[in-house]
Amino acid sequence: MLESITPLLTDPAAWAALVTLIVMEVVLGIDNLIFISILSNKLPPEHRQRTRRIGIGLALIMRLGLLATIGWIVGLTQPVFDLGIHGETFDTAFSWRDLILIAGGLFLLWKATKEIHHSVDTTPSNDLLEKDKKDVVMNNVGAAIFQIILLDLVFSVDSILTAVGMTEHVPIMMVAVVVAVTVMLLAADPLANFIDKNPTVVMLALGFLLMIGAVLIADGFGVHVPKGYIYAAMAFSALVEGLNMWSRNAQIKKNQAEEAAKAALNKAETAEPGV
Repeated sequence: MLESITPLLTDPAAWAALVTLIVMEVVLGIDNLIFISILSNKLPPEHRQRTRRIGIGLALIMRLGLLATIGWIVGLTQPVFDLGIHGETFDTAFSWRDLILIAGGLFLLWKATKEIHHSVDTTPSNDLLEKDKKDVVMNNVGAAIFQIILLDLVFSVDSILTAVGMTEHVPIMMVAVVVAVTVMLLAADPLANFIDKNPTVVMLALGFLLMIGAVLIADGFGVHVPKGYIYAAMAFSALVEGLNMWSRNAQIKKNQAEEAAKAALNKAETAEPGV
């Protein structure tokens, strides 16, 4: 193993592949991180950080495990059945990868739609993650971790297959995965807290999950949407929401300043007769 790693340390192409792969893995991890943040924020505050760390830790274990069976992973791209419809932008020769992506996309669509419904309709439901009683907290945490594992599997398979297409060196893939997951772990709490404190961002994030789910399903049917378009749309939406938040905060500060000025003026007018 060491003999196969040593030549890579002095190979500029290997370092370039590593940097590119790390950036790609971090970007691909944003989808997973948004889902984990939204799901963990539905738990009691004392259980959120632990659940996020367990979810991200499982993502690391799952991806390293998949890399250890790289031959089997590559085999997931081989068709398992064919409905006979083929075209340049649509194909029904389904592989296990396609089926995993379609199942993951449907799950994301269902979950995001359900969360949007909960945000719009505040009527209490029987959803495990909607309960706050102490005797069901463990069930809540277990349900959250189970759903995180399901999405981890989908994103991990997609991530590893993308990595395989960029380099043939497994050590480079492993280092890139470890670095990317470490970045996710460091960013998880700040992102989750930011989403929790800004309700409008929650709806935006759920919109992202809907879009990602639709893209996963399309990819499973052979309709490949360039990832750059997806992340450009997400970045633009985030920028617009950032400007809206800036505008709201500026308006709040202006209102507070006006109220403080009025209070000071009223105090001065009240005190003036006694001077």
